[in-house]
Parts: sequence; structure tokens; C-alpha cells
Amino acid sequence: MSTEVDDRTATQRTYVDPGGSRVESREQAFAVPEAVSTTTRLTLHNAAVTFEIEAEIDPNTYPFTLTGGRITAGICGAPWKITGGFLGDDLRLEASREGEGSCADTIIVVGEFVRPGAYRGSYGFDGTSSSFRHTTLYHG
Repeated sequence: MSTEVDDRTATQRTYVDPGGSRVESREQAFAVPEAVSTTTRLTLHNAAVTFEIEAEIDPNTYPFTLTGGRITAGICGAPWKITGGFLGDDLRLEASREGEGSCADTIIVVGEFVRPGAYRGSYGFDGTSSSFRHTTLYHG
């Protein structure tokens, strides 16, 4: 570990990174962290269907950027790969089908946040986002 001496005040500085580890310089302490992701669970409810969603988000952004994940159940041709979107005051989720079947190829889900911990909006297939109404619960 090194310290720097400030000639004006004759004090030594020790630098610590966001994780609490001592580092050699101020640049290392405030370096941009590598992108991280965490998984969150969502459940989309429509009167006729329920989709189980495992979304990977970047917790260092807001709204949280969807960086991956899957719709694992309740949708024709599951699993579906999440290809983009965001989660914040509003929801936008884009996904494409990976599974087999005579199903649509893409889905777009949009919604606005409503308390406590849900999104209300619509979704659609193959380029539309307003065909069906939904409430999507956020499970964290």
C-alpha cells in the first residue's frame, strides 16, 4: 500500500475502493467498475396466461438496463431470450423465441409502475406492444 504526501498540509492519504480494499492511487479508488448484473424475477399475469420471467439487470444504471434473461414458462415456445429493455418507473422488455412450436417470434412488454411493486400495461407479439393487457409483479 502506498500513500501520497500533500506538500501543503503534510498529510498522508490512503485510498480505498468501493469494496473497502486499500488501493495504490486515487485513480484506482475511483475507477469505473466492471459491468455487473443481478437476476430479478417477474411474473406477468393476463386473465388467460401467466409468464414466469427471470431478468438480468445492471444495478448500476437507472432505469435498470435489462442485459439478458429468459421467459421460462407460460408462453408458447418457451424459453424466450430477453434481448433488451429496461426496468424503472416504466417497463420495457423485448424477447425472442428460442423454443420450438408454431408461435410468434418476438414479444414486447410495456408498462408503468404501480404500487406495491408491479407494472400495468400491455404486450404484443411480432413487433406490437399493445395487443394484450397485463399486470406484471416484481419479486426482486
